[in-house]
Amino acid sequence: MAAVVAASVLPPLSERPMKNTVVLFDVDETLTPARRAVAPEMLQLLSALRHKVAIGYVGGSDFAKQQEQLGTTTIPVTTLFDFCFAENGLVAYRMGQPLASHSFIKWIGEDNYKKLVRFLLHYVADLDIPIKRGTFVEFRNGMINVSPIGRNASNQERAEFNAYDLEHHIREKFIEAVKKEFPDLGLTYSIGGMISFDVFPNGWNKTYCLQHIENEKNLPGGVEYTTIHFFGDKTSPGGNDYEIYDDPRTIGHSVKGPADTMAQLKELFDL
Repeated sequence: MAAVVAASVLPPLSERPMKNTVVLFDVDETLTPARRAVAPEMLQLLSALRHKVAIGYVGGSDFAKQQEQLGTTTIPVTTLFDFCFAENGLVAYRMGQPLASHSFIKWIGEDNYKKLVRFLLHYVADLDIPIKRGTFVEFRNGMINVSPIGRNASNQERAEFNAYDLEHHIREKFIEAVKKEFPDLGLTYSIGGMISFDVFPNGWNKTYCLQHIENEKNLPGGVEYTTIHFFGDKTSPGGNDYEIYDDPRTIGHSVKGPADTMAQLKELFDL
């Protein structure tokens, strides 16, 4: 029912009460628990917010995972947000319509990609950690996602690895090893979620999506957004929300989970 409400008839972007404001959200631990589905209460609040401002999400995961977390089996996530930015905006939708996309593999080249993946898999093979599952390197359109434990880990295993990683800095050490091996590839490494880190070209962090927001004024019926809010949980240096949180074009809000996001939204936008 909440998703139905969230997808209800809305005023056009140019007719929202705060029409020059857009609010962007990270996904995991901002709108949803990590890799879990969004709560009905969050969808209801986002619907109320969307009647005042434009809203969008920006996440590192691919679009299918975001549909799984934020949408429903009958309602596309593209109807619940004005802007949908998968893979940091490399895959983007505006009002349900796709925008221009870009590809990591074209950028880095097949030979460099093979060398990088070979090194990553060898490193994982030699890594001594309590458990390993499967899918250690996941290729996405705009990046690769690397998980020392493997993305097939259960929710309990993810939580246990996250605690282990906080103590032993497995992901930080992994990133330093890759940087040392490939100092000239022009890559950025960003820790996000509980079990993995992202690898992408310099500048292809979450700030990549802002070019779509800035281009909005050039589109038919588009709006010039002079105020861009961003809510995220990994906002410290090295976290995958840091660059967009710290960007001079945004007003950054650091949250401690979905409940905190809701509390801050209610206060900030009088919901």
